[in-house]
Amino acid sequence: MGMDQAALDTLGETAVDWRFKGMPLGTSTTTVDRMRDAKLNLFEDGFVTPLLTLESTALAHNLELMASWAARHGLAHAPHGKTPLAPQLMQRQLELGAWGITAATPSHVRMYRHFGVQRIFLGNELVDAPALRWLSDELAADPEFRFVCYVDSVRGVELMDAALSHRMDVVVELGATGSRTGVRTAAEADEVAQAVRASRRLRLFGVAGYEGTLPDVDAARTVVAAWMANLVATAHRFDAAGHFADADEIVVSAGGSEHFDLVAAALTEEALTLSRPVLRLLRSGAYVTHDHLHYARITPLTDESEHFLPALKLWAQVVSRPEPGLALVNAGKRDVPYDLGLPVPLQIRTPTGLLRKADGLTVTKLSDQHAFVELAPDAAPLEVGDWLALGLSHPCTAFEKWQLIPEVSADGQTVVDYIRTFF
Repeated sequence: MGMDQAALDTLGETAVDWRFKGMPLGTSTTTVDRMRDAKLNLFEDGFVTPLLTLESTALAHNLELMASWAARHGLAHAPHGKTPLAPQLMQRQLELGAWGITAATPSHVRMYRHFGVQRIFLGNELVDAPALRWLSDELAADPEFRFVCYVDSVRGVELMDAALSHRMDVVVELGATGSRTGVRTAAEADEVAQAVRASRRLRLFGVAGYEGTLPDVDAARTVVAAWMANLVATAHRFDAAGHFADADEIVVSAGGSEHFDLVAAALTEEALTLSRPVLRLLRSGAYVTHDHLHYARITPLTDESEHFLPALKLWAQVVSRPEPGLALVNAGKRDVPYDLGLPVPLQIRTPTGLLRKADGLTVTKLSDQHAFVELAPDAAPLEVGDWLALGLSHPCTAFEKWQLIPEVSADGQTVVDYIRTFF
């Protein structure tokens, strides 16, 4: 199920001017389409630092790997679109068989709908009356539009029911004490399910949640396995109680980019034998570009023959060498993620085009527009004017800082496309 091609085509008409950082300077205003067709060189055609790039080969590999992995495990996939908030990447995910796209906020949903996404899973509670009224109109106007969101309280059910004018599918969100949203006990889950069944506008469609914020989740995978078993048990309990009587299928959904193997192990056909067909839905999103640190460390796909590749790289330039053992490059908190680890120096490119590994270099801290780079005594030479490639940690907080991102080919320098984000 694809998207609105006409809406996607308008992205190519975007004027590339002062609004987009890193783009070539000193040229007349052009468009994304013209720049893409020109196949510009990242280093020779006027791009300026700092500049975030997306490596085409790694991106394609990651998209195809997750699509095939989910299919092999019998899972539908609704990748979390909040990671890049890029319609062009959503289209590629849908072309590879994604069931739909996951959203986090009503504004995300509105953007998805503008670009024609027909199946949206909102991984959040929704009690905002204007958003509910808008969604009612969207659902009424387009019978093919499928929308699902969380509920985790009777009060939330009441607010939704009061604002809606069209029927909406919801899933009871399962949480845990000390985690993020979601019901904490079986009794609370049953109470919310009963409230949905008694409402005028809501239809109970399944159970879901997100395992990534469970207490002690990083220390013990057994925590996730136990929580997933509870999610499956909740689906069975609801089904036995007749709570899914109005649904034509039952969704059971979980999964970020850290524990999707445990989600697959729990959501098997054998484990979910219910009264209606089951949509076993995975929602991983950060896999799309992976990273050089955080997700590289925690991903469950570590086999040499099957693993994700880091696809984001940021180029910055050395602007100062004020002390021995210290270099300053022109990329800081406004340009790179830093919530899950500082950038990792990967390569040095000299003004003559010589590439070498950034051995002995470490980013030690960031200011708004600078990174402090420490040089070990045996570090690779680094001079003012050199470009430094930085690997990043946490794609979600990398994408949000860039509205137009050059996608480069396998040669690392030919720009083949420009990815538009909407943060």
